[in-house]
Amino acid sequence: MEIRNIAIIAHVDHGKTTLTDALLKQTGVGEEGVSMDSNKLELERGITIYAKNASIPYKGTKINIVDTPGHADFGSEVERVLRSIDSVLLVVDAQEGPMPQTRFVLKKSLELGLKPIVVINKIDKPAADPARCEEQVLELFLELGANDAQANFPVVYSIGRQGIAKKNLTDESTDLTPLLDTILAHIPSASTAPTDAPLMLQPFNLAYDNFLGRMAVARIYQGTVTSGLTVFIKKPNGEARPGKIVKVFTFKGLKREDTESASSGDIALIAGLSDIFIGETVTTDKDATPLPAIAIDEPTIELNFYPNSSPFAGKEGKFVTTRQIRDRLERELEVNVGLRVDFSASDSFAVAGRGELHISILLENMRREGFELQVSQPKVIFHEIDGVKSEPFEEVIVDTPSEYQGAVIERLGTRAFVMQNLTTHGNQVRLTFEGPTRGLLGYRNQFVIDTKGEGILSSRFVGFKPYAGEIKKRNVGSMISMTSGKALGFSLWNLQDRGVLYIGPTTEVYEGMVVGNTSKGEEMTVNPTKGKQLTNMRASGSDEAINLVPPYTLTIERGLEVMTEDEFLEITPQSVRLRKQYLTENDRIKSKR
Repeated sequence: MEIRNIAIIAHVDHGKTTLTDALLKQTGVGEEGVSMDSNKLELERGITIYAKNASIPYKGTKINIVDTPGHADFGSEVERVLRSIDSVLLVVDAQEGPMPQTRFVLKKSLELGLKPIVVINKIDKPAADPARCEEQVLELFLELGANDAQANFPVVYSIGRQGIAKKNLTDESTDLTPLLDTILAHIPSASTAPTDAPLMLQPFNLAYDNFLGRMAVARIYQGTVTSGLTVFIKKPNGEARPGKIVKVFTFKGLKREDTESASSGDIALIAGLSDIFIGETVTTDKDATPLPAIAIDEPTIELNFYPNSSPFAGKEGKFVTTRQIRDRLERELEVNVGLRVDFSASDSFAVAGRGELHISILLENMRREGFELQVSQPKVIFHEIDGVKSEPFEEVIVDTPSEYQGAVIERLGTRAFVMQNLTTHGNQVRLTFEGPTRGLLGYRNQFVIDTKGEGILSSRFVGFKPYAGEIKKRNVGSMISMTSGKALGFSLWNLQDRGVLYIGPTTEVYEGMVVGNTSKGEEMTVNPTKGKQLTNMRASGSDEAINLVPPYTLTIERGLEVMTEDEFLEITPQSVRLRKQYLTENDRIKSKR
């Protein structure tokens, strides 16, 4: 049976997963209402976080499809997938055109010598402009140094959610057959390597099964893998250790199928190698040269994880000790390749990741599993390059109605971002900036306010560049509770004029907890539990109605954005609270000395 291996790549929200779901449905292996995005967090947020495999049968050919994340924080997921497939479908929104992540994933694909098929999706959008989009994609290919064969890419136009594709905009079409035919015509067959040669396979993703333990999702480059096979696992440096394969699965639709063997060109799921890592080579030939290693991008931000030590510690969580947090982080490292953890300190763990979203997804998963912990403010990671202090830089693209462009340019300017480009399209403006990752930390929330929720901001990591100097960001102070107890509406009503509150009435608070921020910028200790003085005298104004503004409820991402250096974000299964590292006023004064 012929095999084709493809990955679907695109910017976040351009329709990769919807298109994959439609392909599964058309070829009869997908089920109504079952999506590639199966993780609970993915369904809630509407984004892909983890790369996933599926396969579809078409005209006697097996097409293996890997759906990849479109968010820059999960770039390491995309990179390693691209190494194991033979071509990519680059999906681009016909209205938005190429975006930062389109550029990132395309650059990686072209460097690996892949020849992409371009799918211009969402051609039914009111402001869609497929011709302009195609032109922008070609410009991007040439700018990224595509060779003639790559730049001469086939184009398919599609409406993913209706399951329609066409080769020309004027064609009539009722399904995705034109796209499937293009895949067969332009993507080389994967099963050309001899099946009787010594086995060579390389894992590009890891999975975990409660019964079978750690499993590897791997591309078979040559030979045949069977259950019960004794193999050698080789590190990129040539070091070998023995192992035994217990079970082999292949993919059919979204389900894994138990099989006796899988041969060259296929993508298989292998159980039995409990210490396997991404990028290692599994072979039956002890003297074989290992396959090239899979490189992963460096983390850009770091923060510390501590066990929860607040007065409310242990009230909601099942897992609260340092040892339990350590075990959980060690398990995470097995499958989360972009993460680094330093276990050297006895009471905390330094966790480094690709961005705020990367870290907050980990924290969200942990709290849902019953963990309680507190984390410090995220800091960017500095490197010494050729004797120069360097820091991570990002390219930021902002799409916003033109009346808000002044506010965006001014705000990013104070955060050391330099504008590179400005294009207008009707009332919409697209601004391109470059600047340090530090300047972006804590900005997204402000951006939503500045653009009244109508702006779209996306960023991608562009590399380490010389340190950009001091950045003055925070112009609000913290409102800190001086007592413990239940917050009362009357007290909050008096406090809401001073700034923004993070809590509503009847919320339990403790001394040292941050209950809001002050617009003047200085710290303020307040009493949110104070009730109204009741007397038997009536006074004018004593019966005023209390109008409370809804609180700015903290989520993990919001908390990581608004916290300061001397604060912890306390995360438990039911609550996210902000607190000072030193809870009493006296301790805070002492620590400042």
